[in-house]
Amino acid sequence: MERVKPTRSELLFRRQQIKLAAQGMELLKKKRDALLREFLPIIDETMRLSLQLERSTADAQEALAMARAVDGKSILRSISFATKGEVKVDISGTHVMGVPIPVIRKAETTTRTELERGYSVTGVSSRIGQTASKFEEIIDTMIESADIETRLRRLGEELQKTNRRVNALENVVIPELEAQVKFIFNSLDERAREDHFRLKKVKKKILERKRKT
Repeated sequence: MERVKPTRSELLFRRQQIKLAAQGMELLKKKRDALLREFLPIIDETMRLSLQLERSTADAQEALAMARAVDGKSILRSISFATKGEVKVDISGTHVMGVPIPVIRKAETTTRTELERGYSVTGVSSRIGQTASKFEEIIDTMIESADIETRLRRLGEELQKTNRRVNALENVVIPELEAQVKFIFNSLDERAREDHFRLKKVKKKILERKRKT
């Protein structure tokens, strides 16, 4: 325990510290509860997007395998070289319970027509177009997943940090302050008893002297 002076001013100071620590702990608990209310639905959304991405990837791989089997690898390779494009995203920011969180959004749709993909539609089967569309859908889901997972990670980190602070106040700081208050109170009480005992002895000696005179 930290060395403290057993004085009345120190006793009042430690009691004030306990009061402030308790108020801070209650505010942190409210913040923790609010973060948890934000956090739990995001977990569900993250799981939904993860399953959606898994299904979309499986569908796209299946479509690619079918196009490769029917149209041939050489055609797919030449089309992939001819295809051009870029994925644009907008990154901004927001705050949730005071926590800064990046917001990731697609700047424009990633789904394109055959002409927009850069290859000639002549002689290209619908299978290849459908395969391209399925992979473009994956990109949409990946952008959405990146946004929600970033939010989940930031809120999770803040939730852990807030919970550690609550535990520190509740299990370390406040109990230590209370132990200090008890030590000071007992010291002052013992000192008061000693002073009272000394006063009684002095009073007794004075009375004895008065009786002798």
